[in-house]
Amino acid sequence: MTAFPAPRAFISGCAGTVLAPEEETFFREAAPWGLILFRRNVESPAQVRALVETFRAVVGRPDAPVLIDQEGGRVQRLGPPHWPVYPPAAVFSGMAEAGDAARAAEAARLGARLMARDLAELGITVDCVPCADLRLPEGHGIIGDRAYGSTPKAVARLARAAAEGLVSGGVLPVLKHIPGHGRARADSHESLPVVETSRAELESTDFEAFRLLNDLPLGMTAHVVYTAIDPERPATTSARVITEIIRGHIGFDGALMSDDLSMGALAGSLASRAEASFAAGCDLALHCNGKLDEMAEVASRTPVLAGEAARRCAAALSRLQPPARIEQIEARAHFSDMIAAS
Repeated sequence: MTAFPAPRAFISGCAGTVLAPEEETFFREAAPWGLILFRRNVESPAQVRALVETFRAVVGRPDAPVLIDQEGGRVQRLGPPHWPVYPPAAVFSGMAEAGDAARAAEAARLGARLMARDLAELGITVDCVPCADLRLPEGHGIIGDRAYGSTPKAVARLARAAAEGLVSGGVLPVLKHIPGHGRARADSHESLPVVETSRAELESTDFEAFRLLNDLPLGMTAHVVYTAIDPERPATTSARVITEIIRGHIGFDGALMSDDLSMGALAGSLASRAEASFAAGCDLALHCNGKLDEMAEVASRTPVLAGEAARRCAAALSRLQPPARIEQIEARAHFSDMIAAS
């Protein structure tokens, strides 16, 4: 029997539509907890299923998580001709703001349930949804229509509906970007946003949306500096933000992953970024771009998944459930009618 190493506390991307031999060797030896897919990894349903199966076989864990960002709108890794186009979160918030909050929640839940069906058929078990960031006039457009609204209660209601839709379809949600990217005036993919809002205001607005969703199984940090809490470090690498705000004020006890360590908001080597995220309290490091040398650098500073991080990750995976039955044709027609009427 082949002996496989214990999983290590990181999630990695890969370069293409199949695993290259050197990637297989890396995954077998480095044993990442999970794999995240992007458009560069997607060609057809059969190809994606094969890629997912190959990854799990290589790491020796049939339940190894496979993640994707399938929000709808601008952030949709699976699309035509094989998969439908889904609307962005702003469509559901528009329905709620027009006076039909219950119908908006129903549509958000059903849309997520249909996305979960697409993903589950491919073996993908985690969707990086929902965004609980507020849509605020001063915020950078990187959030924009990805937000479910501009007030904590409105956002939390629709975000929870989307999370429920995913779970009922056999897919785990990821709450992002904790503790809030909505006020950021820069795109953290490119540079480091700094938010100078008072702690009291943040706690009653941005942070409150996440507090109302603190029971979700998985979360992703924001590469954002909140000067009222830690003026030196973004949430991803700030022990104070993670301890006092994410685990403390918000009360999130799910498995916490960093946002992508290769993003422009973070400084220093990939190794130092990984070390800093773990030192701050992240359970998992996320690296997305599929560059093997960077993947190896992150892996070199990643511990074996153990202790509280292992407990949280196991607790998250224990919440996976078989997909509830759905009449796909009727459900898709109903969803289309709801969106068309919005």
